[in-house]
Amino acid sequence: MATSFFRAIVAKMGSSIEIEKPLSEWAAVYFGAGAKVQALKRLSGGASQETWAFDVAASGTKHALILRRAPGGVAAARSSEAVSLATEAALLGATAKSGVRVPDVLHVSPPGSALGEAFVMRRVTGETLGRKILRDEEFTLARTRLTRDCGEALARIHAVPIAGLPELPRSLGEDQIAKYEAIYRGFDLPRPVFELAFAWLKANAPAPAVPVLVHGDFRLGNLIVDAEGLGAVLDWELAHTGDPREDIAWLCVNSWRFGQSERRVGGFGDLPDLLDAYAGAGGARFTPAEIDWWEILGSLKWGVMCMIMYGAYKTGADPSVERAAIGRRVSENEIDLINLFEGLGRHA
Repeated sequence: MATSFFRAIVAKMGSSIEIEKPLSEWAAVYFGAGAKVQALKRLSGGASQETWAFDVAASGTKHALILRRAPGGVAAARSSEAVSLATEAALLGATAKSGVRVPDVLHVSPPGSALGEAFVMRRVTGETLGRKILRDEEFTLARTRLTRDCGEALARIHAVPIAGLPELPRSLGEDQIAKYEAIYRGFDLPRPVFELAFAWLKANAPAPAVPVLVHGDFRLGNLIVDAEGLGAVLDWELAHTGDPREDIAWLCVNSWRFGQSERRVGGFGDLPDLLDAYAGAGGARFTPAEIDWWEILGSLKWGVMCMIMYGAYKTGADPSVERAAIGRRVSENEIDLINLFEGLGRHA
């Protein structure tokens, strides 16, 4: 089973030559004749999709935009539960109506079109790199506001009516345990800490909550932060219906604190404050102890994902140094899990 994940990691990406012409044709229709595409540049990151920054000059105004595109414009069959780009675009529209800060979507390009499967959205100014957000002086004020901003954003995401959304994968806690344990067993490489975590999670599984829209990857790296606070929520490809505590806990996983481990929420805040902001914005009232199970699950999931990354490197599916480096972080997740078990019942 793990082998299919290795194959899904690598995809043929497009070039500026094949993109610029259909993008220019769209710009002329949307902004008017004479609109010019400028400064088209592929951005780093985005291992599963292409992300391009570009400007459109039209009628004396420059519009800063982002193209999010399937690799080569063609969405390949994937073994993961990632949603389509059209669904991502629809989620951006639906969450914007609920007051979530997200980029405005201007255009959705269907499969088989000249541009390929893609969508265009406005570019939001700010920073996504976690280490810069947590350490640079320009984000000093933002760090004091991020806990509140994230709590309010999550409450609004979880309040979006599911009935009005495209069909989404459904994944509750026990579903995820089964999925990641199957992947882990496929490696045939026992790790005592992971064995303990799987056993503990199954023995202590909480009663499931009513499923809501879950972002699925809500953390620094997928959030744009400016000098004032949260600017936008990005990267909705792992969205699904599930338990709201999953999103809250994922933001707390130590791997996403980027060295600022003393602050449980993303390296910048404290969990009681996040939960207060979440409840104050209309979310359910959760306690820190209710998040423990989900944080342990999150750390275990990321540990298995690190194993997948190394497997991709080892098999040659993706021989990049980045995959090998991420794969070596498995041991960090084992340490995180031990610390979480030792801290059960006294987390704040």
